Amino acid sequence: MAEALFKQTKDARGVARLTLDRPEVHNAFNDALIAELTAALESLGADPGVRAVVLAAEGKSFSAGADLGWMQRMAGYGREENLADARALAKLMATLNELPKPTLALVQGPAFGGGVGLVACCDIALAVESARFSLSEVKLGLIPAVISPYVIAKIGESAARRYFLTGERFSAERALALGLLHEVVPPEDLAAAGERLLSSLFAGGPQSQAAAKALVREVVGRPIEPALIEATAARIAEVRAGDEARDGVAAFLEKRKPSWVAK
Repeated sequence: MAEALFKQTKDARGVARLTLDRPEVHNAFNDALIAELTAALESLGADPGVRAVVLAAEGKSFSAGADLGWMQRMAGYGREENLADARALAKLMATLNELPKPTLALVQGPAFGGGVGLVACCDIALAVESARFSLSEVKLGLIPAVISPYVIAKIGESAARRYFLTGERFSAERALALGLLHEVVPPEDLAAAGERLLSSLFAGGPQSQAAAKALVREVVGRPIEPALIEATAARIAEVRAGDEARDGVAAFLEKRKPSWVAK
C-alpha cells in the first residue's frame, strides 16, 4: 500500500483542506508528495465547488522542507535529473501561489526551508505562538532557490539577505513582523481563527476573489505609469460587466445577500 502523504477533504461550504500527513518525518516533502500535492491543487483550482483551500499539517511540525533521504538520492543524479526535480518543486510553489481560490495556511508547528515556501505562497497565513521558521538551506550547502520569489515577496530583500545567509531560526512574532504571517495565536485558538477568516472570505464573490489575486500579481512591483493605469481600468471594466458584479451591486442596493452568500 502506498504511503499516505496528505489528507484531502471538502466540506459542504466548499472549503477544501489539504493536511500534510508525514509526521514521522516532520512533513518533509519528497518527489511523490510534490507531484501529488501539485495535482490536488490543480484539481481544486478547477473545481467551481471549491470556495477556499486550507493548508494544514499533522504532528509537531508544519513542514521541515525537503526530505533528506530524497535530497541524498538527488545528489547522486546528473544535472538534467536535478533540473527536472527542481522544476517539479517550482511548479508546486507556482500552482499554490497562483491558485484562483483563496488559500489559508494554518501553521501549527515549525516550518523550515521549503515549508516556509508553502507558507509564503498562501494568501493568508496564521501560526501558533510556538511556531519557528528557518530558511536553513545554506546549512546543508544548498540555497532556497525556487521558493525565493515568494519568500522575498513576503519578507522583503533586507530580511532575505539575513535569513537566507544565516539559516537562523526566528519566532512566529518575528515572522509576523516580517510579513510572512498575518496573525499569531495561542495553539488552542488556531482552528477558531481559521474559521473566522474563512467566514470573511465567504462574504466575497469567488470570481472577484480570483480576479483580485490576479490583480495583485499584475500590479506589484510595477511603476505607476500610463500602461499600468490603463491595465487596471481594463480589469475593473471587465469585472464590472460580469454577472457576479451585477448581482453584488444589486444585492447591496436591495439590502439582500448576494447569490454567493449562504442564506
